[in-house]
Amino acid sequence: MVNSNWLIAVGALALSGCTSVSPSVLSGDAANTRFPAASTATLPADYKIGPEDVLRVTVFQEKDLSFEEVPVDTSGEIVLPLIGAVQAAGKSSTELSHDVAARLKERYLVDPQVSIAVVKAAVMKITVEGAVAGPGIFEIDRQANLLQAMALAKGPTATAKLDEVIVFRSKPDGLYAARFNISDIRNGNSPNPEILGNDIVVVGDSFAKQLVRDFIKVSPMLATVWIRLRGN
Repeated sequence: MVNSNWLIAVGALALSGCTSVSPSVLSGDAANTRFPAASTATLPADYKIGPEDVLRVTVFQEKDLSFEEVPVDTSGEIVLPLIGAVQAAGKSSTELSHDVAARLKERYLVDPQVSIAVVKAAVMKITVEGAVAGPGIFEIDRQANLLQAMALAKGPTATAKLDEVIVFRSKPDGLYAARFNISDIRNGNSPNPEILGNDIVVVGDSFAKQLVRDFIKVSPMLATVWIRLRGN
């Protein structure tokens, strides 16, 4: 019997702010463009700060206003001396640095030089389902990739179809699905895509027909994405 937990997860993903499903089903170069390989950098330059991240705040020549660790609370704010609460979530380090500098300049400093860096990113979670030995929900760091996600789920089963590994990702403009070939990635013939928090990885197997039927029962709209995907 096909594990149906991932179907519930996909349904929740679709309802978590997505207003539409992308009409495009991605594979090959298109999939690699939309789902790029994991960065080798500590964090990408355009990384958006999120709740429960930990930041380092440095105000040049102002030791009393500089801190090695400033937590972002669950509402997405940080609290700093003199200026109080500042919204941090959804901004890059550069953007937040400018905001803090502007607040300090309003009343306290003539030309504050502020530098903010993410020193610890909050834990993210992903779902790995389908033909894997240990399906479930797993914690990942910010540099996770598809092969690491597979390893967290104890690898593919004997019936797994390694050329039908699907990653579902929610974006502001819809739900995207991309197909990857694990064998090609392992052999270095395809990039190893980055896996982000809330992604759902589904590994196909010999029960694909039953899986599609279950999928349609959960959401006919999302089933369209899967059917097109399998047609590529």
